[in-house]
Amino acid sequence: QLVDASEADFEFQRRVLIGLALLATVIAVVCGLAITRGVLRALGAEPDALSSAASKVAGGNLSSIAGASAAPHDSVLASLSAMQQNLASIVSKVRGATDSISTGTSEIAMGNADLSQRTEEQASALQQTAATMEEFTSTIRNNAENAKTADQLAISASAVATRGGEVVSKVVDTMKDINNSSRKISDIIGVIDGIAFQTNILALNAAVEAARAGEQGRGFAVVATEVRNLAQRSASAAKEIKTLINDSVEKVSLGTGLVDQAGQTMAEVVGAIKRVTDIVGEISSASSEQSTGISQIGQAVNQMDHATQQNAALVEQSAAAAKSLELQAQQLTEAVRTFTLEDAAAPAFGHSAAARSISGVPHRALLAPA
Repeated sequence: QLVDASEADFEFQRRVLIGLALLATVIAVVCGLAITRGVLRALGAEPDALSSAASKVAGGNLSSIAGASAAPHDSVLASLSAMQQNLASIVSKVRGATDSISTGTSEIAMGNADLSQRTEEQASALQQTAATMEEFTSTIRNNAENAKTADQLAISASAVATRGGEVVSKVVDTMKDINNSSRKISDIIGVIDGIAFQTNILALNAAVEAARAGEQGRGFAVVATEVRNLAQRSASAAKEIKTLINDSVEKVSLGTGLVDQAGQTMAEVVGAIKRVTDIVGEISSASSEQSTGISQIGQAVNQMDHATQQNAALVEQSAAAAKSLELQAQQLTEAVRTFTLEDAAAPAFGHSAAARSISGVPHRALLAPA
């Protein structure tokens, strides 16, 4: 009886243990199912699918994740999908920006090349202009020096002409004195001619008286004849001298008139030389001012040439910077190409971004000279 009781108790305990084991198994299964369901809900998909999606994103494939739209919004798959979408948006923007940068740098490079060429042409033209201005400045300087020399020569000529005018004036006065002296000599010769005429008359009267005296007056008659001959010779010489004096007076009068005309002409020459001196002085002053102005223009052209050369250097530096930026944009584009986006989204965004870049930065502005 005791054995039967023990066996019954053992059987009871075995059944209790089996029941407890079954209950524990059921509870474990239920808990496992609950945990699995919670984990799957938290993950949003099967671990293999989630791992595949994560590997795809890690590999640069940013296309849409399958089943992400049905996953809970707080699941790992939903977060991974949101990360994929954000990365796709960022990569799409970066790709569009790199396209815009590439387009902009290409336009900048073209503009810099055009600007560099025009700057070089401008620098060459300014150098030629500077050389021409130097030659022109040298010519103006020589003209100014020649004008100064001409001014000095004109002043000297004016002084010489003034002295010549004074000499001519003195000659005119001398000729007038000679004319007056000749007239006085002519008057004196007239007096001598009158004396000779009276002497001739006296000799004639003496000869008449000697003829009346007869033999006693013969010697006196001879003397009277000689006196008469001398008087006639004196009268003849006086006439010749008077003729010569009159001729000299006429010539002196003519010479005086010519000298007067020469004096007037010399006065006009002196006045003309003075006017020429004034004009040459004005030309000399104007040439000096022109020389100063041309020198200032030459300095301004040289400064423009220096500034243009600096602009050319800046253009070369800008071209080098644009080339470097273009290379960096290409490198960034190559880096972004490792990501795979949706076929419809990325090109559209890149095209719109490039369009905004091109419309926002006109090609005309890029080619504007510095």
